Amino acid sequence: MESALVPAIERWQQLIVIARRILTLPVCHWLRSKWKKIDYSTPVGWVRLGSLGRVKPLSCDYGYDRGMPIDRFYIEKFVSTHERDIRGHVLEIADDNYTRQFGGDRVIKSDVLHVSAGDPKATLVGDLSSANHIPSNTFDCVIITQTLQLIYDVRAALQTIYRILKPGGVVIATFPGISPISRYDAERWGYYWSFTSQSARRLFGEVFPPDQIQIGVYGNVLSAATFLYGMATEELKQKELEYFDPDYEVIIGVRAVKPPVGR
Repeated sequence: MESALVPAIERWQQLIVIARRILTLPVCHWLRSKWKKIDYSTPVGWVRLGSLGRVKPLSCDYGYDRGMPIDRFYIEKFVSTHERDIRGHVLEIADDNYTRQFGGDRVIKSDVLHVSAGDPKATLVGDLSSANHIPSNTFDCVIITQTLQLIYDVRAALQTIYRILKPGGVVIATFPGISPISRYDAERWGYYWSFTSQSARRLFGEVFPPDQIQIGVYGNVLSAATFLYGMATEELKQKELEYFDPDYEVIIGVRAVKPPVGR
């Protein structure tokens, strides 16, 4: 039996030697991964970084100078998913772009909150972490995109949002997971936090009923890396943007509802 196996083993070893001579190292690694049913990893030294082999980003403006920033693609995807909540009296931070874009004729009144006085778009001025001058139970919807990371006392800000929402009102919030720091914001009012879906759920769950919280998460290793380099949405394929990997959270979105009276 053993003598019969020897020629077969020798032929197999010869085939392996021949394969190693005619196939490239990556192909050999790929075949080995398929044979052993393990994930394929490009061998060390074979990765080519190309245009990304640099220590400075392609854009220092989130990719705005190249097209639509990748994080904005995810932000607008989340907001559009909940556009029916944008109705009645709406408060948005810094400007009313998303109120107008997604609210349409469902919006009866629009307010804009800015942390600093003098902004012509602002109808209200104040810091969400200490905004006692904003009346309670006022807004049907609060849109707060890419803002909570700029507020040190984020728990106080969420308490304010809850207080100023009408019963049954909705907050639509987004914030960064993997992201460059905004130097503009950091030098004016600070840039304090990056979040995960877990931290977002726990923070909002301290204020809103857990069963009234919905989380949306977007990103993958490619969109995260290209976003950090300042590339734009137009430079990736739709399927590359849409693919989700829970280990690479670029944008986290939260929809939370203040319970109606009597609940």
